Amino acid sequence: MSNDEITTVRLASSDFSDREAFHETFGRAIMRLDIDPLPGHPLNVDMTLRALPGLGIGTGWISPTINHHPASLIDNDDPVLVVSRHGAGTLRQVGRETTLESGQATLTSNGVVGSFIGHVPSFLLTFRLTRDLLASRIPDLDDALIRQIPANHPALRLLTGYASALSDDHALATPQLQHAVSNHVHDLAALALGATGDAAALANERGVKAARLRAIKADIIENCRQHHFSIETIVRQHQISPVYIRQLLAADGTTFTELVTHYRLAHAHRMLTDPRYANRAISLIAFESGFSDLSYFNRTFRRRYAARPSDIRANALGSPSFEPDLP
Repeated sequence: MSNDEITTVRLASSDFSDREAFHETFGRAIMRLDIDPLPGHPLNVDMTLRALPGLGIGTGWISPTINHHPASLIDNDDPVLVVSRHGAGTLRQVGRETTLESGQATLTSNGVVGSFIGHVPSFLLTFRLTRDLLASRIPDLDDALIRQIPANHPALRLLTGYASALSDDHALATPQLQHAVSNHVHDLAALALGATGDAAALANERGVKAARLRAIKADIIENCRQHHFSIETIVRQHQISPVYIRQLLAADGTTFTELVTHYRLAHAHRMLTDPRYANRAISLIAFESGFSDLSYFNRTFRRRYAARPSDIRANALGSPSFEPDLP
């Protein structure tokens, strides 16, 4: 993971001709694990692995399994944060044991023999971190291994939310963004593991702000089409002050109102250029996109796209529109 290229691989047990091929290729060669089904359960694994500079992220489902990380498969000492999004499993390493249930997490190490037993079908989120980057934030990594992190830990919740947004390639479009994301993930992981002092202060200034901003934007995208959506909705959802929200957005060069309008217009534009909505009235599209005032919608739309909504529709669908736009 030393280059600046993103690699994404999806692998499923059903893609392999037999269990032995899966065991050798996915288990031993890629994951560095001996993976076997728990007795009485079929083997079913479907994982997506993404690698970027200094960071690897794995997400997916795994059936009840017994996973061993023997000495013969150790080839690095990277720390790995394991998050059980759904399900339950027991991890053993360095003479310690912890059982994770939904939402909980723990730190493991690729450099130490260990095991993981999945008791039920589980959806896992894993972060393969860089030892030097994490050690600069958590000096005694060995003491942090196999310590349960509760599901309600604020930094862990921010981290899992931040990771869900990384499927958006725009977030990783340049080497600079990729390195920033890697730093943010290490910051949040360190806070979840108990970073203190200067390391915690830096992580809060950098990683927490980035994760909160991304979470706020995600909520705006999800809720902006509601007609009574306001900044107070974000305040309630995130339990942070409207002043802090405005500061985060201002540092990103925008405002709450600008973002809401941006995403509402983008939604309207998608509907106008989609043949499925060719017969839907423009006024209804505006309403469904979150606009209550049709005149305001038309003005802001023309300002954004330098064309009337009816012109955008006609150009996209190849037919003239005779529906009038209000001034």
